[in-house]
Amino acid sequence: MTILGNNFLVLGINYNTAPVLVRERITFPGNSDGSVTRHIVQVGGILECIIVSTCNRSELIAVTRNPDSSCEALMELVCSLHGLTRDSVQSYFYVKRGEQAVRHVFRVTSSLDSMVLGEPQIVGQVKEAFKRDAAANTTGPLLNRLMHRAFFTAKRVRTETGVALAAVSIAYVAVELAKKILGDLAQRQPLLIGAGDMAELTAKHLATCVNKPIKIINRTFENACSLASQFKGSAESMDRLYEALESADVVISSTGSCDPVINFGAMKKVMRKRRHRPIFMIDIAIPRDIEAEVNDLDGVYLYNIDDLQSVVDENIGGRRLEAEKAEEIVDQEVRKFLSWTKSLEWAPTIVALKEKFEQIRSAEISRMNGKLNDLNVAERDAIEILTRAIVNKIAHGPISFMKKSIKTSRSNQHVDFVQRVFDLDTFVSDDDSEEIKTSDHEIDNRN
Repeated sequence: MTILGNNFLVLGINYNTAPVLVRERITFPGNSDGSVTRHIVQVGGILECIIVSTCNRSELIAVTRNPDSSCEALMELVCSLHGLTRDSVQSYFYVKRGEQAVRHVFRVTSSLDSMVLGEPQIVGQVKEAFKRDAAANTTGPLLNRLMHRAFFTAKRVRTETGVALAAVSIAYVAVELAKKILGDLAQRQPLLIGAGDMAELTAKHLATCVNKPIKIINRTFENACSLASQFKGSAESMDRLYEALESADVVISSTGSCDPVINFGAMKKVMRKRRHRPIFMIDIAIPRDIEAEVNDLDGVYLYNIDDLQSVVDENIGGRRLEAEKAEEIVDQEVRKFLSWTKSLEWAPTIVALKEKFEQIRSAEISRMNGKLNDLNVAERDAIEILTRAIVNKIAHGPISFMKKSIKTSRSNQHVDFVQRVFDLDTFVSDDDSEEIKTSDHEIDNRN
């Protein structure tokens, strides 16, 4: 069985299909070592898999023997892993198969499917996911090839179009929303909860519009200190969170916690001490850091990542036109990739053809050994070189014939024709993994 482009499958949810209430329930925080991905590739028919999980999407990118049956199995598994019933979440999922799946991966990696068009973080997040799952041995020749082409496509999009020019990030949009609600932030007291990459980006944007030192709170105090030192702010330990909230005007939270770090009851006490003085809070974490009920308290203005869309739309500007150019690049790269997968049909036949010719050549040389005993080493080497050259020239014709047919609708017929003419059926390996490995090697050599 040959695995081709039709065997790619993407199953996922994102900010377009599922609200934050659903997205925060379908994340993969325990997959830092690829153990969840390893579990998934044990599902029937799944050959290779990568899990991409960010604040705006959770996706499984897979190569499978049967996309339809594997999709059903994956859906059941995802629901089981998260303790959800299928009926409660199925409508939020999208499924991409074959060419659609390839195009989706290329668009996601190129930031054309992001909430913030052109944002640079997504390619790094996808690379991290690929690196983690490759180390966990859940990827193989097809996903490796797909992801490398996706990264190449993303690079082309960033260098050949202006889609990333003046591009913003979720962190930037969060700060812009704060300015939109509160106006000038210069005299506001900012509080940042978390010290990861998103928090660092947020601190970078906050630092340009506040005069007061940024307070940073994190579960790991050393990380809070490190980030605070970069922006001349101050660090606090997590056990002083509610104390810090009493004096804060703007709170932006982006931790990796699986549970809320700010709950309704404790925040109610904070607001009482603040005499209900207004506080602006934006939660860009998935799962959310702040319980939604906190927004019911007098004086609290709580926003989550889905509330950023209006600010995102205002900042797209002329990048929509550049996005159209980027889509053309994606189209080009999808066609090239699918052409490569198509070539997997004839690569085993080429290998078999060469092996058969070599067997014939070696057999004839062996049969003539008795008549070549009088030749010296140099003369024997010359015969070896001569006969190999003859075999290569003979093989060139049928190989070129198959390669030229790759873009035609009759490529399968041409491959079958060559196999019949040279009686190659018994030479084509039935081992799928070896077949793909061999094909990949052949194509790499061709390129």
